[in-house]
Amino acid sequence: MTTFAYEAIDAAGKTQKGTIEAANSEEAISRIRKQGYFPQSVKPVKDKKGARGGEAGAPAKKRKKKGGTPLAIGSVSQKKLTLFTRQLSTLQDAGLPLLRSLQILESQQRPGLMKKILQGVCEEVEGGTSLSEGMAKYPKAFDKLYVKMVNAGEIGGVLDIILQRLAEFMEKSQRLKRKIKGAMVYPVVVVFIALVILSAIMVFIIPKFEAIFNDFGVDLPFLTVWLINTSRWFAGSNPGQKIPGGAIAGIGLVVGFILIKLSRKTPPGKALTDVLILWTPIFGSLVRKTVIARFTRTLGTLISAGVPILEAVTITKETSGNYVFEKALGKVHDSIREGETFAGPLRESKTCDPIVVNMIDVGEETGEMDVMLLKIADNYDEEVDVAVASLVSLLEPLMVVLLGGMVGTIVVAMFLPLVAMIESLQGGGM
Repeated sequence: MTTFAYEAIDAAGKTQKGTIEAANSEEAISRIRKQGYFPQSVKPVKDKKGARGGEAGAPAKKRKKKGGTPLAIGSVSQKKLTLFTRQLSTLQDAGLPLLRSLQILESQQRPGLMKKILQGVCEEVEGGTSLSEGMAKYPKAFDKLYVKMVNAGEIGGVLDIILQRLAEFMEKSQRLKRKIKGAMVYPVVVVFIALVILSAIMVFIIPKFEAIFNDFGVDLPFLTVWLINTSRWFAGSNPGQKIPGGAIAGIGLVVGFILIKLSRKTPPGKALTDVLILWTPIFGSLVRKTVIARFTRTLGTLISAGVPILEAVTITKETSGNYVFEKALGKVHDSIREGETFAGPLRESKTCDPIVVNMIDVGEETGEMDVMLLKIADNYDEEVDVAVASLVSLLEPLMVVLLGGMVGTIVVAMFLPLVAMIESLQGGGM
């Protein structure tokens, strides 16, 4: 009999640790489940007397590690991590040993953070640590969702299937992000070019018109005076003005962006901005659909992987990315822990459409919660695609009207004095 150290979750969602004796890991897992626990980590207790196969008194040889957690700014890109996950699932499905699979993928990586992290994971696995525990030491690449799914695959003996599901999950998430970013490229480029052109008009064109008007001594209308004053402020040509208004506006935008990013690092700031974003016209609906697609796919993938429902809801709450949904999922967690339904608190929070809550309710009754959640995610992915296309179609005429209005205002403001000059010249000639 072998002694196994285990870490499990009870029905109340609390972590339980202990040891159990069994012939193998499968029997140990079965005994733990009979106690009413959900095993999260099961591994044999190592012999501390010495190295395997050596003499009792011989000291164990310690394997020298090449490096610990790599020090680097930022994290591994989702694109690299998604590709690694897909390749690892393929190698595991082909029957290659785990360590050999990791070594192959590590050797293919270019020098950088991902390569160093995979070297560390290889060392951990070679030293007898489980894959999930090795990955947990490198949060810059493997987040809590990733580690828990790998852990569920190890416990259930279906690591290849779990990695495949995880790769599909990450690929769909990346596809959704690419569609949203791609749709925003055109409006951003148009707005940037328009701002550059308007800045050039303010700095170079309008001052020349102002000099002409001063030479002829024409009485300027209010719109022209306002535009000339704005041009002076923007170019910094007002008497006593030290900093151009354009620079102030640019610095103000940068400072405002930084303040918003910093405020989102604090719980009150994140809560406020998340609520405001969801209530923003047009964009709020798109963000809501995106968050629903994300949290339902995350939760459905975790449940289908065998992660206990309470822990799955906790992980989904932490990775939802929006305070409003984090709060709603927190209430869902408390409801399930007390033996009540999943759909009830979600319906009361009014964060999701009624159809989402009804489908989750049906999933609870039929015992196919994971299937229903993944169907919701697929439906909302399609809705996000439609919403993004509609938003782009709406932004194009809106930008034309807005830019046309600004250019038209400048043209009218500059030509009104010219009309007055022509009329005065014609009157003087007569």
